[in-house]
Amino acid sequence: MRVLIVEDETFLRETLEQTLRGAGFIVEGCDDGLVAERLGLSEPWDAVVLDLGLPGHDGVSVLRRWRDEGITAPVLILTARSRFSDKMAGFAAGADDYLTKPFEPEEVVVRLRALIRRAAGHATSVLSCGPVQLDTAGGRVTANGVPLHLTAQEFRILSYMMHHQGRVITRSTLMAHVYDHASSRESNVVDVLLSRIRRKLPVNIIQTVRGQGYRLAMPSG
Repeated sequence: MRVLIVEDETFLRETLEQTLRGAGFIVEGCDDGLVAERLGLSEPWDAVVLDLGLPGHDGVSVLRRWRDEGITAPVLILTARSRFSDKMAGFAAGADDYLTKPFEPEEVVVRLRALIRRAAGHATSVLSCGPVQLDTAGGRVTANGVPLHLTAQEFRILSYMMHHQGRVITRSTLMAHVYDHASSRESNVVDVLLSRIRRKLPVNIIQTVRGQGYRLAMPSG
């Protein structure tokens, strides 16, 4: 899952980036509202962590622009402001959750996982497709109750598909959501990873939709 962190306090931003990467997220950070606005409009994000007090444009203005342009990624607001009116302004602009500084970085991980899960229409932390279950809170995958040993890249791909099961997902979409910009993006890497995942699953729930991409669903019949 790809997360954008917009925070102008360098130490806090770098701490969040390190914590989220350690939790398996693909992370990009910036410290300016103008840059954040552009990134939010030009790149696909599964969630955004957004500070309110930013140089360039303030967080509320950035968020309002995103929502006006149809960007629906869930947004977790971070701020030192504790007044109810400030929180209301953030929610009115389209925020999904709110954290007041100071906070524990691990709480951001928990809240982002919940926001991403709910945005995909899942009420609980355990996602299921047939005998396969993915625990979004614990980062574990089981099949018929037996743990599956996946690499970090395999887990990210399966997690994204479990969140969006039933939908056709293009190769480029998978690439965008499981790799950062610094990674090598060979044209067949997704096919290779999906082939490895298929071999580890007891049933083929990853379907190839010719000319379109892939879909995670139980076979019919």
